[in-house]
Amino acid sequence: MSYAQAVNETVRALRTIRGQWAALLLAIETPPADHWPPRQLAHTMREGDDEQLVEDRAPLVLREHPAPLNLAALDAGRGVERLIFDLADTLAAAVQRTGEGDPRGWVCVDPRAPDSHRAAGSRRHGLHWACVWIEGRVLDEDTAPEHELDGAVSAPPFEVLPLYLLHEARRTARIAEARVLRALGLDRRETPLPEPCPWCGGELTLHSAPDGPPSVTCSGGRTCAAPVPLDSGERARVWEWDDLPELIAALGVDIPTAA
Repeated sequence: MSYAQAVNETVRALRTIRGQWAALLLAIETPPADHWPPRQLAHTMREGDDEQLVEDRAPLVLREHPAPLNLAALDAGRGVERLIFDLADTLAAAVQRTGEGDPRGWVCVDPRAPDSHRAAGSRRHGLHWACVWIEGRVLDEDTAPEHELDGAVSAPPFEVLPLYLLHEARRTARIAEARVLRALGLDRRETPLPEPCPWCGGELTLHSAPDGPPSVTCSGGRTCAAPVPLDSGERARVWEWDDLPELIAALGVDIPTAA
C-alpha cells in the first residue's frame, strides 16, 4: 500500500466516524430498531426529530448512562471512543512537541490531576476533536519550524508521523469506522425483507453499504409492475433512495412505530 493511500483511507475513516456520530448518539437514546425501514430514511421521514448537538455532548466514557435504550449502540460508541482516544494518546507521545497551554496539543489522561475535568485531559472535548486532531497528525500538519514575532525560529510543534504509526492510525480508524457503521446497520450487507413485493409478490432485498444510500430490489424482474427501473442486468426492479418512501408506503410501514 502506498503512503498516499494509507493517508487517504485513514482520513476517510475518521471523517466517516465524525459524520455518523450524531446518528450513533441518537441510536443510543432510541430503542433498537429493525433493519427495515433503513435508519437514515426513517429519521428523514419522521417528523419532530431534534438535531443532535454533538460538540456539546460529554464523551460516552466520561458520563453516566442510567437507562440507555440501546445497549448495543452504547457499547459500540464507548468502544469507538476508547479506540480513538487511545490512538490520540499514542500519537501524542510519539510526535507532539507543543508547549504547555498550546491549544493544538493533545493532553493525555492524568489520574493525579486535582479534579475529574483536568484528569480527563483532551478526552473531555469529545470524539469529534480527537478525530480532527488525529487527522492533523496523519496529514503532517504543523510539522515545519515556526517563525516568532521577534524573528526567532522555534521547533515545530509536531514531528512528521512515522510510517509505522500511520499504518497503526489507519488500522485503528478503520476498525472504529466499521464498528460505527455496523451499529447503525450501514455496513455492506444484503437483507431479505419479511414482506413480499406489493406489485408482484416477489422477494424484496435491502442492500446497504457504507459508501452510499440503501436500495431495495425485487426478484420479480420484468414480470414486476413496480414503477421503478430494472437493474443493469434487467433481472430485478430497483428502488433507489428517492424511490424508497413510495415502497414503504405501499408496504404499509408505520415510520414512527418502526423507527
